[in-house]
Amino acid sequence: MSHHCHDEHHDHGHSHGDEHDHSDDITPALQFSLYQHINFDEIVALNEAAPHSGKAVCKKPWTERLTIEPELESDADEQLLISIPFTGQVKLHSILIRTSDSDSAPKTLKVLINREDIDFGSAEDAEGTQVFELSRTSEVQELPVRRAKFSAVRRLALFFPDNFGDGDEDVTRISYLGFKGEWMQLGRAPANILYEAAANPGDHKIKGTSVNQMGSGIGGRGPGI
Repeated sequence: MSHHCHDEHHDHGHSHGDEHDHSDDITPALQFSLYQHINFDEIVALNEAAPHSGKAVCKKPWTERLTIEPELESDADEQLLISIPFTGQVKLHSILIRTSDSDSAPKTLKVLINREDIDFGSAEDAEGTQVFELSRTSEVQELPVRRAKFSAVRRLALFFPDNFGDGDEDVTRISYLGFKGEWMQLGRAPANILYEAAANPGDHKIKGTSVNQMGSGIGGRGPGI
């Protein structure tokens, strides 16, 4: 417990410098954020130690990404499974996650899409839409997805099967989860960018590769590209 408190103090001391160093990332992060399109009431986290803590780390806004609390902790063992529905269809660009530089940091993330009946058994057996190897760091990691596989997402399942304790740490901790991409109502053009919400040329532009240039400095490497 004392080690965790030390980590919290250390991270707090770094927060101002980190926010200053990456101030240029705030605008693109907010511009492509899917935060307002998450159906928070329907988020389900399995094996969470505190009720609704999975929902709480998803509900934490970008401006509070470096704060420790609220934090999602696993309960019976190191595994976590979080199901996150959106209010419409999403073209996912990337997943943002903040953990810690400790054994409790998740080591692997398996992502599955549009699975409403997911549990630990089916998550373990499934191949996964994409699998990421995470870093042991307190920086925010941005994980770019293979967009061709994530072009029509209604629900994400995030399965964390292990942590950096390699069997010696039963608690996995996550302090921030965020998502970037384009949100679509059924029958509507992408609406996440206000100045291009209705124009067809803008819609075409959004689908181009130029939007992939931003967010590279948010922190963490982008494995699994």
